Amino acid sequence: MKNLLMIALAVFTLQATAQENKKEARKGEMKERMEARQDMSAEDIAKLQTKKMTLHLDLTDAQQRDVEKLLLEEAKVRKAKMEEYKARKGEGETKKPSNEERVKMMNEKLDHQIAMKKKMKAILNAEQFEKWEKIQAKRSGERGKRNFKKEHKQ
Repeated sequence: MKNLLMIALAVFTLQATAQENKKEARKGEMKERMEARQDMSAEDIAKLQTKKMTLHLDLTDAQQRDVEKLLLEEAKVRKAKMEEYKARKGEGETKKPSNEERVKMMNEKLDHQIAMKKKMKAILNAEQFEKWEKIQAKRSGERGKRNFKKEHKQ
């Protein structure tokens, strides 16, 4: 009985260690992808996203041009915000935003998403737009799950 208990304990310990190593590896991979993406220009990001959308939504040439213009604008805005964040972080500003600032940022983000949705609806046909919305919902759901896990882990 004692030997059986020791074996079960050893197996449990090995499994827990393996899972921790797997999580660390995933974090490392995600960090590498983020760093590689930060080195890319806004134009490159927009082209890659356009090509992915073309594969998923079967865009026409005209739609590809319109979507690429839109995604280029988005990428430039994201790059500017990232640079602004890095500058603030570099200055040592680590304080969290106040509730009013947080609400303002969330409102801006949602307004931006609404505008993006309207622009995409104007470019895509009904079937493509429906697929695009499903993809967006899935992505935001995954982000929400990650954020939920982060908040409840601490």
